[in-house]
Amino acid sequence: MLLTPIRLLGRNVLDILQKFGGMTLLLSQILSESRSIFRDRMLVIEQMHLVGVRSLPLVCITSLFTGAVSSWQAAYQFEGFVSLSYLGGATSLAIFIELGPVLTAFVMAGRIGSSIAAELGTMKVTEQIDALESLAISPIRYLAMPRFWAAFLMLPLLTVFADVIGVFGAYIVANNLLDISTTMFFDSVQYFFEVRNIFGGLAKAFAFGATVAIVGCFVGLRTYGGAEGVGRSTIEAFVMSAALILINDYIMATLIF
Repeated sequence: MLLTPIRLLGRNVLDILQKFGGMTLLLSQILSESRSIFRDRMLVIEQMHLVGVRSLPLVCITSLFTGAVSSWQAAYQFEGFVSLSYLGGATSLAIFIELGPVLTAFVMAGRIGSSIAAELGTMKVTEQIDALESLAISPIRYLAMPRFWAAFLMLPLLTVFADVIGVFGAYIVANNLLDISTTMFFDSVQYFFEVRNIFGGLAKAFAFGATVAIVGCFVGLRTYGGAEGVGRSTIEAFVMSAALILINDYIMATLIF
C-alpha cells in the first residue's frame, strides 16, 4: 500500500526534474542562436510590439487598481497604530518591490505565456515546425529566440509603467478618500525612496520575463495530441509560469533585500 504514493511522488519529482532540464537546455539553445539577433531584429521588434505595446492597457488597469486597493488596505492596517502620514512611503515600497513586478509578471504569464504556448503548440501539432526544419530553418532561432528577448526586455519597461500608475492609484485614494494632502503623500514617498528598491524590482522583472518566455516556448514546442493537447499546453504554461514566478520572487527577494 505504501509503494503507490512513493512511486507517484517519485514520478512527479522525475517529471519536474525533466522539465527543469528541458527548459535549461532550451535556454542554452536560445542564447546560442542569439548570435543572429541583429539579422533577425525585425522578428524581435515585432514580438516586442506584441508583448509590450499590446499588453500596456491591461497592465495600466491592473496596476491602477492595485495601487488603489493597497492604499486603502494600508490605511485600514495603520488605523490606531501608525500615522497616515507614512501611507505614501508604505504603498510605494510595496509597489516598487513586490506588487509592480509580480502582478505585471502574472499579467504577462496569462496573456503572453499562454499565447506563446498556444501558438507554438498549434504549429507543432499541425507539423509546421517540422516544415521549418525540413527547410533548414531552426525553430529555436525563428520562433523561440525572438519571443524570449521580447519578453525579457519588455517586462521591465511594463513594470516601470506599473510602478508609476500604481503609485498614482494609491495617491488618488489617499487624497480623495482619506484626506491626505498631496504634499504629505509624496513627501512620504520621497522619504522612504531608495534607488536599490527600484533596481531590485526591475531585476525581478528581467527574471520573470525570461521565465514566462522560456516556459511558454518549452511547453509549446513539446505539445502533442491535436486541439486537446494545445488546450492542455495553454493551461500548463500559465500554471508553470505562475509557480516559477513566485519561486523566483522569493529567491531574488532573499538575495537582493
